[in-house]
Amino acid sequence: MYVIEDKGGAIALMLASLLFLGTWPAVLTLLERRGRLPQHTYLDYSFTNLLAAVLIALTIGQLGDSKDGMPNFFTQLSQDNWPSVLFAMAGGVVLSVGNLSTQYAWAYVGLSVTEVISSSMVVVIGTTLNYFLDNRINKAEILFAGVACFLVAVILGSAVHASNAADNELKLNASNKLGANASVEPSKGTLSEHAPKDLENGASGTNQVTKAEAGTAEYLIELEERRSIKVFGSSTFIGLSIVFFSGVCFSLFSPAFNLATNDQWHTLKDGVPHLVVYTAFFYFSISCFVIGIGLNILFLYRPMAGVPKSSFKAYLNDWNGRQWALLAGLLCGFGNGFQFMGGQAAGYAAADAVQALPLVSTFWGILLFGEYRKSSRKTYILLGFMLFMFVAAVATLMASSGHRSTK
Repeated sequence: MYVIEDKGGAIALMLASLLFLGTWPAVLTLLERRGRLPQHTYLDYSFTNLLAAVLIALTIGQLGDSKDGMPNFFTQLSQDNWPSVLFAMAGGVVLSVGNLSTQYAWAYVGLSVTEVISSSMVVVIGTTLNYFLDNRINKAEILFAGVACFLVAVILGSAVHASNAADNELKLNASNKLGANASVEPSKGTLSEHAPKDLENGASGTNQVTKAEAGTAEYLIELEERRSIKVFGSSTFIGLSIVFFSGVCFSLFSPAFNLATNDQWHTLKDGVPHLVVYTAFFYFSISCFVIGIGLNILFLYRPMAGVPKSSFKAYLNDWNGRQWALLAGLLCGFGNGFQFMGGQAAGYAAADAVQALPLVSTFWGILLFGEYRKSSRKTYILLGFMLFMFVAAVATLMASSGHRSTK
C-alpha cells in the first residue's frame, strides 16, 4: 500500500483536490442552467463518483506490500473493523445529502456565495473538530489564523452577494422585465418555460435560444426561462436555509472520516488495525452512492423545488450533457480521495484548506456564467477583497500542517 511520507506530497494532493472540488460544482451548475433536470444529472454523477473510489482502492490501495498496522485494501475487507466502517459510511451519508442540497442552492443563491457559506461552515465547525481529533498535530496559532481569514472572507462574500443581487434588481427594473410579483415577461426569441419538452427522449421541443450579452437584464431573463430550477420570485430564506443545511452536512463528513481512519474513540478491538484511507474511502463512497441514487430516483417521481416530474426511462434516454455529469462525478471522487490522502499525512485540519474551493468556483462562475458581469464598482471591490482573503486562508491552513506518524 502506498503511503504519503512527505509534506510536499501532501500539499500537492491538497492543491489537486482544491482544483477538482472547485470545478465539479461549476459543471453541474452549467447543466442546470442549460435545462437538464438535476435528478438526471446527479444520477450520472453518482456512478462515476463511486468509480473514482474503486479505482483508488484497487490501484493505490493495493500498491506495494502490506506494512504493520497498515494492510492492503483486499486484506482489510475481511477484518473485524465494522465500527470504523460505520464511521466512514456515516461520513458518506452526510456528504451525499450535502452535495444534493447544494445542487439546488446553486440555483437559488448562486455558485460563488453558496460555496463561500458552506465552505466557511466546514472551516469553523469541521476544522475545529479535526484539530482536536488529530491530537493537535497542526500549529494552532497558524491554523486558527487561517480560520479567521475564512470568516472575514465569508463576511465579504455575503456582501458581494447582496451587492450583486441589488445590481441585478436594478437591471431588471430599468428594463421593466420584472413585474410586481417577480414574474418573468418572456423575451422574444427565448425558450419559454411553457415550451413542450419530450422528457422520454431527454430533449426540448425547440432549439430556438438566443444569446444575450452576459450581465444584461435580457440575459437574466433568458437564463430563468431556460434553466430547470426556476428561481425568480422565490424567498431568500429558502435558498439560504438550503445553503446552511448543506454547510452543516459538509462540516461533519471530514471528522467522521477522521474517526474511521484513526479510531480516536477506541472502538476497534485490540489488535485490529485502523482502516487505511483507501479502504475507508471505498466504504465512504458506497454510502454516498446508495443515498444519492435512492434519493434521486425518488425525486424523479416526486421532485422538489418546482422541478418537472420525470421517470427512469426519461433519465436513461437523456444523453444531453451526460458526459459532463459523468466528468463531474470523477472530479468530485478524486478530489475527495486526494483530500483524505493528504489529510492522513498532514492532518485533516490542514487538509480542510481545500475548503477554499470558492476561489476556483468563483473563477468558473465568472468565466462560464458571466457572474458579476456589468456589476457596480462596489461589487468588484468586494469581490477582489474576498478572493484575497481566500488566498490568505489557503496559505495559512497549509502552513499549519503537521505530520502524522505512520509508525
